[in-house]
Amino acid sequence: MADQSQFRLLGQRRYLPFFLVQFLGALNDNFFKNALLFMITYGLARGLLGLPTDVAVNLAALLFILPFVLFSGIAGEIADKYDKALVIRRVKLAEIAIMLVAAVGLWLGWYALMLGLLFLMGAQSTFFGPVKYAILPQVLADDELVGGNALVEMGTFVAILLGMLAAGVVMGLGAAEHWVALGVLVMAVLGYLAARKVPSAPSAVPEMPLKWQPLRQTWALIRIARENHAVFQSVLAISWFWFLGAAYLTQFPNFAKVVLLGDESVVTLLLAVFIVGIALGSMLCEKLSGHRVELGIVPIGSLGLSLFGVDLYFSVPAAPVQSDWWVLLTHHEGLRVLVDLLGVGLFGGFFIVPLYAFVQQESEPGKRARVIAALNVINALFMVVSALVGALMLGPLGLSIPEFLLVLSIANLVVAGYVYSQVPEFALRFIIWCLSHTIYRVRHEGLEHIPEEGPAVLVCNHVSYMDALVIAGAVKRPVRFVMDDRIFNLPLIGGFFRLAQTIPIAPRSKKPEVYHAAMDKVAEELAAGHLVCIFPEGKLTTDGEIDQFRQGIETLVERSPVPVVPMALQGLWGSVFSHKGGAAGTHPPKRFWSRIGLVAGPIWSPEQVSAEGLEATVRDLRGGQA
Repeated sequence: MADQSQFRLLGQRRYLPFFLVQFLGALNDNFFKNALLFMITYGLARGLLGLPTDVAVNLAALLFILPFVLFSGIAGEIADKYDKALVIRRVKLAEIAIMLVAAVGLWLGWYALMLGLLFLMGAQSTFFGPVKYAILPQVLADDELVGGNALVEMGTFVAILLGMLAAGVVMGLGAAEHWVALGVLVMAVLGYLAARKVPSAPSAVPEMPLKWQPLRQTWALIRIARENHAVFQSVLAISWFWFLGAAYLTQFPNFAKVVLLGDESVVTLLLAVFIVGIALGSMLCEKLSGHRVELGIVPIGSLGLSLFGVDLYFSVPAAPVQSDWWVLLTHHEGLRVLVDLLGVGLFGGFFIVPLYAFVQQESEPGKRARVIAALNVINALFMVVSALVGALMLGPLGLSIPEFLLVLSIANLVVAGYVYSQVPEFALRFIIWCLSHTIYRVRHEGLEHIPEEGPAVLVCNHVSYMDALVIAGAVKRPVRFVMDDRIFNLPLIGGFFRLAQTIPIAPRSKKPEVYHAAMDKVAEELAAGHLVCIFPEGKLTTDGEIDQFRQGIETLVERSPVPVVPMALQGLWGSVFSHKGGAAGTHPPKRFWSRIGLVAGPIWSPEQVSAEGLEATVRDLRGGQA
């Protein structure tokens, strides 16, 4: 399955109807919202509650965001309590009712009514949001989760762009209000028809009681999201991305008009390039992540966001000329601006998709929708703060738009550093991903024998200092490694091993206190349901052959009776990190991007385990490829 494209999901009923529902919903939201903003801005909605245009525009934005703060609590509970397909259909029926009233109001020119409907549309989106992401882990396999999320993000941002463009086009037509009325109603009906085809996704906690206490429930959502530290930090990182995205999208019109001296077509081009970048980055995530939830590409995304954001500041023309979209495309300075915006979007996709997939995968099934609801609340708050920060920096502080975006790019590095310090797994997976995509090409075989959940011991031959990194990069679950304390204490890579929660061990006869501490820690990790990997030879091979397995594996399994998975590394003998040709690290590398293999055999039950038997099995698995 993993060698197929994520686009195959669009041909399957378990995914396509849901994708169409979320795409049409995002398209309708953005079409209606932008059409209404155009009407307010250009005076079609005259006399809107007697408010000035700027006040009316900001009130409209606030009314759309407010329901996320008020109703996300009950929305998350409903999504966790009921069949998610049923919730989707009910939400889409509500959308038809809202859009029917909107169509009547637009047709008759009741524009004040539109503000109230904008609030109801925000509420409808609030109830759809938790289902939108919580349903994916129920209908997709683990190796499809990244691809499924990538399609959702791509579809959402393309819908945002098309909604903006469609609103602009329709406002140029005669009787624009009538076209908007017809458009929102047709899209709502199409969304409901697609929702009727979404397969059942039963609740994990149907007995959960519902409470109607909006603000208290919203605070309860945050507490639930904070139960898992790594998940909550990922939620904050996702919300930071929306902070950045909102800032960019908000500044595009003035950036085009004031900084680039461009017309309306330049605004459209900037939006299109930025959103296409996010869509492309989202689509590339599945390829880069190897069809798994790979946190290693998140730091790449944050680094790219900042690098291209900084370059955008330096790419702004010193002496801009009046331009349209064609001038921007054919002028080298304008082209550099577009490349930077494409890069910001592209790396934004790298950043956001793995984080969404990680939150879904690591959240408890019975609380997943409420965690997503908490994410929606924090997203909304971050976008509001983004608008306030933008108003402050561009107003009283007097920054130009390029300077404001430069400050955001630098701040992104600070935020990223904070998140990665709080969740070391990000930095660990980044290092592992870089090594496994530059030094080695790893072929996997038999890794399906490793349990998807619960404790197990992995045993493997020991060839080089890179063995643990190769295994950690190949195995989908986090692995705790037991390692010679002399390697663990090496000055350069010891810090990395500590970051990876490696367990140092030494011979019982030489350092009994280290040995016993290691065995206690291994028992603790296995009791917590983790994978533990040990190298029973106790040291790196000095001749490329597998040395005798020590009895420690038997002692370990006697104390913690868990399944054992034998594994063998192939092709690492001769690398700069092995002892071939001298001590590891003392001879120059002779090859890069080397082909190596990691082969796993069937599970051994605890009562089968013997050092001699496992040694023979690992020899067979390795074959003649040292």
